[in-house]
Parts: sequence; C-alpha cells; structure tokens
Amino acid sequence: MSRKYIIIIPDGFADDPLPQLGGKTPMQYAKTPHMDHLAERSFLGRSHNVPGEFVPGSDVATLSLLGYNPAEVYTGRAPLEACAQGIALGEDDWAFRCNLVSLQNDIMKSFTADHISTEEATDLLQRVQKAIAPSWNDLVKEAAAADPSFREEDYIGSIEFFPGVSYRNLMIFRPDRKGSPFSMETKTFPPHDYTDQKISGVLPQGKGSAVLRLLMDRIARLFESDPVNKSRIANGKLAATHAWLWGQGQRPRIVPFADRFGGIKGSMITAVDLLRGIAKCLDWSIIHVPNITGYVDTDFAAKGKYAADALDQFDLVCVHIEATDEAGHEGSVEKKIKALEDIDSKTLPPLLEKLNDFSDWRLLITPDHPTPAAIKTHSHGEVPWMLASSESRQLRKDQKYDEISASSSKNYFEQGWELMEHFLHSPLEFFDKDK
Repeated sequence: MSRKYIIIIPDGFADDPLPQLGGKTPMQYAKTPHMDHLAERSFLGRSHNVPGEFVPGSDVATLSLLGYNPAEVYTGRAPLEACAQGIALGEDDWAFRCNLVSLQNDIMKSFTADHISTEEATDLLQRVQKAIAPSWNDLVKEAAAADPSFREEDYIGSIEFFPGVSYRNLMIFRPDRKGSPFSMETKTFPPHDYTDQKISGVLPQGKGSAVLRLLMDRIARLFESDPVNKSRIANGKLAATHAWLWGQGQRPRIVPFADRFGGIKGSMITAVDLLRGIAKCLDWSIIHVPNITGYVDTDFAAKGKYAADALDQFDLVCVHIEATDEAGHEGSVEKKIKALEDIDSKTLPPLLEKLNDFSDWRLLITPDHPTPAAIKTHSHGEVPWMLASSESRQLRKDQKYDEISASSSKNYFEQGWELMEHFLHSPLEFFDKDK
C-alpha cells in the first residue's frame, strides 16, 4: 500500500505573543490536546512561504507551501480563482478579483461587506452585468478623454462579472486586440489590508487604472439604490457599497502535482475559490463538503470526516480552513483561538482514527502565512509546521506545536516551496536535526 499524506492548513494562524494572552501567541494559548499529543512524536520546523518581492497572501503562500516556486508560476490571484470556477481565460484575457466591500466616508469598514451572503452578492453582480458591463467601451472612451496617455485602443473589448462565494467575486476583461493593456505597472491593493483605514491612496494606480476607477465609481452609484442594500440596511447590516477590483493577472501555467512529485494523486477540501483554483491548476480533485462557509461557523467536523473518507481514494488530502484567517482579519483573538480549538477537537479526530487503517502515513499541519490579529492583515514572516509520521516514535516529551517551540528548531526552509519535496519523499532522518 502506498504512503498516505494529509496536509492541514489553518490559514493565517501564525501570530505574535500578545499581552492580553499573558505574552503567549494564540497558538500557545489554545487548548489543543490532539495536537499536543502529536507534537510529542513529531518534528517541528519553520518555513518562509512568501518571498519578499511578493505581497503576502494565500495565493503566493499556498503555491509555495504546496511545492511551487512563486517566482516561476505565479501570475496573479484572480486567475487562480477563475480556474476554480471553470472560467476559460484566453491568452490575452485578464482576471480581476471583485470584492464586495463596505465603505463609509472613504474608510474600509468591512472588506467582506459585512459577510454578505452568496445569494445577495449574486443578485448584485447580475445587476452590474446587466446595467454596467455593456457600457465598458464607453468608460474606455471617457478614460481616454480625461488622460492623453491612456491608449483607448488597448482597452476596447468586453467585461463579464462572475459571482463566487459571499464577497469573493470575479471580473474578466477580454480585449479585442492582442497586447498588454495591464501589466506589472498596474497597481491594485487587497481590501483586507485596509480595515478601518482611509482608501484614498489605495485605489487602482498605474497602467489602465483610469478605466478601473471609473468602473468602480459607476458600480458604487448603482449600488446606492439597489434593493439588496436597502434590505440589508433595514436589517441592521452594512450595505455593499463598492466592487473593489484587485489581484489581477493572466492565465497561469502550472505543472500538475502528480507530474512534479512522482505520481502522487491529490485532493483538496476548502470553502474558498482561491484554494479550489490552485487545486485545479495542480490537477487535484475537489472534495465538496456541505455546510462549509470559509468562516468560524463552518462545519469543522464535516471537513475531518470527508477528508478521512477521501484517504481511501487519494494519496494526499489537503484540508484548508479559512476561519482562522478571517478571525485574524477581524482582529478577533478569541475567534482565532476558538477556530484552532475546533480544528483540534472536530477536524483532527476522524483523521487520526482513519490513519490507523494505514501502515505508512505522514501528516503536515502548517499555516500558509501569518495574519496577526493586532494588525488585521497578512504579513511576511515564518510559519511553524509540525510533521507527524507513522515512522516516528516519541521524540520529545511535553513538546508543543506553536511558533515559539518551532523557532528553536533547526528545520528551517527560507524558500518555503522546498519543504514539500522533503515532506513527501525524504527519509524521516532528514528532519532529525534537533538532537
């Protein structure tokens, strides 16, 4: 029987010591008896998944974590999500993330539009598609009239909006001619980096930004009188005031995981399109789990059960949990701790029980990047990982899995994408560096 692999990604969980936790990190503070038991017979280590030249985020970090050098394969966040939705991108097409957000007096009050439902978001995007998408070329002409450096002919084409999950949606631009209407000179900004901050300096900038800003403004005016927003306000919720364009890029070209790593057949469980898109680019199967939301109300137990069952079919099962990252963006230490405790008490047990059916297995638990609750956004930096295996025996009594314990380990990957090859194929002695 071939070796089985499990990867659990508590997205963004890595954090800093916090005074309100007595100088402990949320990972140290959380009650995680199953992880504690695993840690006593596991190897700890650290990896740095987001190279300094990239904006820290789950797109770059997850590609790196799963064994791909972002400098070689990354083309943008939105194209990965387009893959998740099965949206075909032509060679010259551009995909943009289109977040529904709530702005008040030019301040980012909520980058999720108060966790707008998928049904509400779909209604809003359908109205944008009907009322505004057909006028794209008029917006192009308006941008060209206002800016002599704006090359109108490069932007003539069409746009289409695709609803996703909750606030996470897409816009696709399909030009009528070959060329590079957008480029590395086009600067857009992740809305989750600017919670409770002024947004005047982080609207689209650089090449092609004039028409993007006009489009965002036109959509905002449409949303002012939209029935969905009127209903949300009447129910005490924030309105979705804007469609925030960011994360643009073109079609990615990524070697399938099995081709890169010796035929290993992978699968993904996640509630978010970004991770589904990465999985599809890797030629992994998507395991659909009911009642998972990408938030702290997700069904943690169902993720564990479905992942355990999937081990009978796949060599590798990756379980991604977005709730920890969302809690970090909210600055909620309490929700972050509760989410990790739910992973430990609900997601892990069925997986650990299932592993008894296999004689050869490896389990990797690791965040993709830090999302410190104190700053409410992603950051560069190391993440702690824990590698358990059917081969390992008791290594260190009372060893815990957390940032501080991992920081003393000699297992360190400055290039985070190098970890995956060793996790999959290196003899366990490779990680025995801390004796």
